[in-house]
Amino acid sequence: MPILKTTDLKKYYGSGETAVRALDGVNLAVEDGEFLAVVGTSGSGKSTLLHLLGGLDRPSGGTVFVGGQELFSLKDEELTIFRRRRIGFVFQSYNLVPVLNVYENIVLPIQLDGNEPDEAYVGRIIQTLGLESKLPNLPCNLSGGQQQRVAIARALAAKPAIVLADEPTGNLDSKTSQDVLGLLKVSGEKFRQTIVMITHNEELAQLADRIVRIEDGRIAGGERP
Repeated sequence: MPILKTTDLKKYYGSGETAVRALDGVNLAVEDGEFLAVVGTSGSGKSTLLHLLGGLDRPSGGTVFVGGQELFSLKDEELTIFRRRRIGFVFQSYNLVPVLNVYENIVLPIQLDGNEPDEAYVGRIIQTLGLESKLPNLPCNLSGGQQQRVAIARALAAKPAIVLADEPTGNLDSKTSQDVLGLLKVSGEKFRQTIVMITHNEELAQLADRIVRIEDGRIAGGERP
C-alpha cells in the first residue's frame, strides 16, 4: 500500500479563461521506503505539488493521503500537528534558526511537539551525516553543505512518514550537491524513510529509485534510473 497517494490533485489560481492551472489532475503513488524524484522545468508545477503533498497549501480539488490520512479533511490546527509529526521538510534555503546551535535545530520540531528526542536515534542520524563535531556551532559558522546536512537531520529526527525535499541542493556547488544527495539517500535507506525530492537537475535525479516528470501541471511520464 502506498505511503503517499494523490487523486486528481488540482491547484488553480484565478478563474475563467485567465485561470492558471498550476496542477491539473495529478495522480501519484509513492511506496513506503521509496526515494522518488519529481523533475520539471521552472513553472511546471513541481513545487506546487510538493507544497500540497506536505499540507502547506490547500488544493482546488482532489485528495492527498499520507499514511492513510486524507490531509485536507483536517482542520488547520490538526493539519499543523499532523504535518509536524508525520512530514519532514528539507528546503533549498535550509530554514535553520540562526540563534540555535546545530543540535538545538535538529531536535526543535520534536520539542515543539512537547516530546523528548530519542537520543539514540538522533545520535545515529548525527553520526551518519557527519555532524558530531558541529553540534555546538551556530548556522552562521557552517558551510552551505553543512547547513543542508543539519536540515536533513532535522527532517529525519522526528521519524516522519515521509520527507519532502524542495530543490535541496539549489544553493550548493555540484560536488557538494552530490555529497549531500548521497547522504540523503543513505539516511533514507538506513532509517527507512520515504523521500520525495523536487529538482530540475537531471543528474541528481538519477540517484533516486524512480523519476517522475511533470509538465504544465500534469504527470508527463516516469522512469527508473
